[in-house]
Amino acid sequence: MNHAAVSSPPIRVVKSVESLLREFSYCGIECYPKWLKRIAEVRGLFAKLIKAHAHEIAFVGNTSEGLSTVAAGLEWKEGDVVLVPTPEFPANIYPWMNLERQGVSLQFIQREEGRFGIREIERALKPRTRLLSVSSVDFSTGFRCDLEAIGDFCKRKGILFCLDAIQSLGVIPMDVKKYGIHFMAAGSHKWLLSTMGCGTLFISNEVNDIVHPGQVGWKSVVDEEEFFQLSFDLKPDALRFESGTMNVAGIYALGAALDLLQELGIEKVYRNVVNINDLLFQGLMDRNVRIMTPMGQEERSGILSFIPSSDPKSLFKFLAGKKIVVSLRDNMIRLSPHFFNNGDDVRIFFEALDGFGEDEK
Repeated sequence: MNHAAVSSPPIRVVKSVESLLREFSYCGIECYPKWLKRIAEVRGLFAKLIKAHAHEIAFVGNTSEGLSTVAAGLEWKEGDVVLVPTPEFPANIYPWMNLERQGVSLQFIQREEGRFGIREIERALKPRTRLLSVSSVDFSTGFRCDLEAIGDFCKRKGILFCLDAIQSLGVIPMDVKKYGIHFMAAGSHKWLLSTMGCGTLFISNEVNDIVHPGQVGWKSVVDEEEFFQLSFDLKPDALRFESGTMNVAGIYALGAALDLLQELGIEKVYRNVVNINDLLFQGLMDRNVRIMTPMGQEERSGILSFIPSSDPKSLFKFLAGKKIVVSLRDNMIRLSPHFFNNGDDVRIFFEALDGFGEDEK
């Protein structure tokens, strides 16, 4: 129950990478055209997941790299302001904080009981606000922000809208066009059921011309296979941000996971996760445990965090000893089941929780 940290890749994901590595060994460069074809297919699968165009998707190493690519690629002016919620995962803070040497100011949106909305954003808004960057789901409490409302707000104010989507992609439906998202980054090792070291960056057609790659290489240009007659003609879309040799194994893993999620349907995945979290929520309420995750229909996600009545660190270690994998975040126990978790898992969790309570007595 720890997919908000690192997922357990499904068997088909493991098999896809094993098969690829055998090709590396037996086939070598002769299989390169086949690998390129699969990379293009996976790009299309991911674009379909978020309702974007394939040419708006670049493969990156992780969420931080994606957000840093955006931060480094925009032309900033001294006095520009970036808005970010607080508390927030550092991947969505440090890339913007790194701009302070260019005279860019980072301003924080204060959460109210873990939440934030248009009211809190307006309070933090400054005259020179250029970009707003938020996490679709808070890594700690699991609060899910209203992307559509935020997108509408940014459109009215002329603000760029950037998203860290790592805690929602793979479990919550996404529509980047409907929500007016300009940039979105996400690693694939959490709810997307893939591996570390492979992520995606979405750059909307609307803002494609205002972002320049801070890092380029042989794959950034149109004629990437021309090694002798050089021409610095950058690709016109998001693919120019892929500067060199790809993480083919990571992309293959992501592709296998996306195949599975597409077969199931992301709406069904979300319903299953909500049903499991409903069981967990009810069991925790029956035990008078303090729930820290907003449970409103439009606010909830795959994460359910609570503060136990006894020492959280001791409970975390106890559960780990029972081979029940959760996270400890800011003295909260964070549960994050995926669609394949079931009622038996919930029962086993509560048997352990009750057993810990008996041990404490």
